[in-house]
Amino acid sequence: MRKRPNILLTGTPGVGKTTLGKELAQRTGLTYVNIGDLAQEGQLYDGYDEEYQCPILDEDRVVDELDEKMVEGGQIVDYHGCDLFPERWFHIVFVLRTDNTQLYTRLESRGYTGKKLQDNVQCEIFQTIYEEAVEAYNEEIVHQLPSNTPDDLERNLEQIVQWTEQWMKDHN
Repeated sequence: MRKRPNILLTGTPGVGKTTLGKELAQRTGLTYVNIGDLAQEGQLYDGYDEEYQCPILDEDRVVDELDEKMVEGGQIVDYHGCDLFPERWFHIVFVLRTDNTQLYTRLESRGYTGKKLQDNVQCEIFQTIYEEAVEAYNEEIVHQLPSNTPDDLERNLEQIVQWTEQWMKDHN
């Protein structure tokens, strides 16, 4: 059986992980996994956060749910956090970054308000997700990608498709 890499797409909500992940799956034949959708389908929650008005992810159940697929390989995982996943799962990690003004507009259009909106924009300003990724994974596999424009999206797709093709040549 052919070996295929696992890719983590992470970053603050609104940076374009889902758009990139779905298109990447189409171009590479890898399987796209949105953690939010997976949690909703399997009700993988551990309560509700009143302040942020959203369910609290049961991280252990998410990891249990995904482990078999991750061992098989060929997964593109999309989630705004990254330190809950075992380091052994991923061959490469991409942290998408977006200009703060643009991110604010994107989140506002999704209905984010108040503390939830401010906290997410601050998370981007302070590179919180990038720092989490560097702490959770070998720094050599963590890469930041700009995600502001359709041109950025296309460049990111080309770069990751090229990386995936090279990885598969090297490992098969």
